[in-house]
Amino acid sequence: MGKGLFDLEKHFAFYGAYHSNPINILIHVFFVWPIFYTSLVLFYFTPSLFNFPQISFIPFQVSDSLVLNFGFLFALMYAMFYVFMDMKAGTLAALLCFLCWVGSSFLANKLGFSLAWRVVLAAQLICWTGQFIGHGLFEKRAPALLDNISQAFLMAPFFVLLEVLHKFFDYEPYPGFHANVKAKIETDRKEWQDKKLKKIS
Repeated sequence: MGKGLFDLEKHFAFYGAYHSNPINILIHVFFVWPIFYTSLVLFYFTPSLFNFPQISFIPFQVSDSLVLNFGFLFALMYAMFYVFMDMKAGTLAALLCFLCWVGSSFLANKLGFSLAWRVVLAAQLICWTGQFIGHGLFEKRAPALLDNISQAFLMAPFFVLLEVLHKFFDYEPYPGFHANVKAKIETDRKEWQDKKLKKIS
């Protein structure tokens, strides 16, 4: 079990307290990773820190699309954060981060900045609108980012991945993880409900 910054149970319980409604969770499953992906599309246009060397034996030059810039650092930061929290699921999440970086880099290179930012803007608006609808109509609670923006942004992609792994493969990072998280979520939501009642009264 991780502690401090990499305490998965703590992070998962925090984010889970804002995402307990099944429909809201499903909305996030479909929209969170596209937000991450399209953010990397824009990061592609940041200054390169190191270019890949030219490779003569492939039909295209990798260095034309894959550039070690802030997009790469962004994906690497997320990937390392997830691996440190849970080796198994974190490794899968890190692979997804890397694939998002590769895919977004090739897409951004093909589109060019003038078209890419329009595509990103449209995708982000759709994804964020969907999530706010999920919170407003189904969750009945404001998004986690309003209380802790850094924790919410970092945890969101890993949260939905763990939800999918748990639902379809009954995966948990260690025995008792989901039971512990459920108890913490219930405590958090009870405190939140009590605060709401006090405000109303």
